[in-house]
Amino acid sequence: MAATAACALLATPLAARDEDKPVTDDTVTARDVAVTPIQDLNLEKDEIPPLLLAAQADPYSLAGLNRCSKIVVAVEELDKVLGPDFDVADANERKMTVGSVAKSVVGALIPFRGVIREISGANKHEREFQDAIVAGVMRRAYLKGIGLKQGCQYPARPATDADRARVAKAREQAKLVEQQAEYQKDVVKDREKEAKKAADQANR
Repeated sequence: MAATAACALLATPLAARDEDKPVTDDTVTARDVAVTPIQDLNLEKDEIPPLLLAAQADPYSLAGLNRCSKIVVAVEELDKVLGPDFDVADANERKMTVGSVAKSVVGALIPFRGVIREISGANKHEREFQDAIVAGVMRRAYLKGIGLKQGCQYPARPATDADRARVAKAREQAKLVEQQAEYQKDVVKDREKEAKKAADQANR
């Protein structure tokens, strides 16, 4: 049955799970099996970033980090891989949605899911990836602690209220620039469409 269900899953288009069931409901129906997105099985193995592998190998290394400027660079590199640190993350970045909880709960309950993940090596890779992420987070926190002790400025130390305000403002400005760029692209596309339309009419 598991093999048959797995084959059915592979042939089933992506669909949303029935949200009427509470996340604590451990009943697994045929529909739950059928609508689970194939990417939830994590068959594709994203490569673990080398920076996280290095952090995993030696999270407390201070080799070459004898100046605040170098600690800043090291922390910023980790930020690029890990995303915003908790001291500057906004409410949305800190919050886990109900939908994501429900999705993970259902995925863990589907009987054949674990079998496929183990056979594909996805479970092993996921554990390795999670371990590397934890090492990266630990290293970033450690470096900020060292930076704080040495009197470095953010991001080589935890953010202050002033730092958070500055980061939030920079994000807002970056968002506006991105929106303006998208608007300009739309304007160019509209002009191209109008030009093509006018050329088509002139050729008739």
